[in-house]
Amino acid sequence: MIVYLKKVGRPRAVTLPDGSSFSLADLPDCNTRRWVASRKAAVVRGVLYGLITEADAEERYGVGRDEFVEWVRAVSDHGETALRATALQKYRQL
Repeated sequence: MIVYLKKVGRPRAVTLPDGSSFSLADLPDCNTRRWVASRKAAVVRGVLYGLITEADAEERYGVGRDEFVEWVRAVSDHGETALRATALQKYRQL
């Protein structure tokens, strides 16, 4: 049996610092309308570890550059809990 793999210019999966694997299948669906903290964090993780580019993420999910930069800043400053809608106001004031 011969199996053919489609070549893509980016990795199919990356290894996170904790040793776990993160792949394109772990990213939210491109039709996502309800953005919970875990989905935002998955997109940020995908971009930070090189699974997708920032431009791809913005286009794929319809997120503006400013909003995406805010997600990244919130995660880097306060962790993934800062992406919760109720926490956004709290962390933006700091």
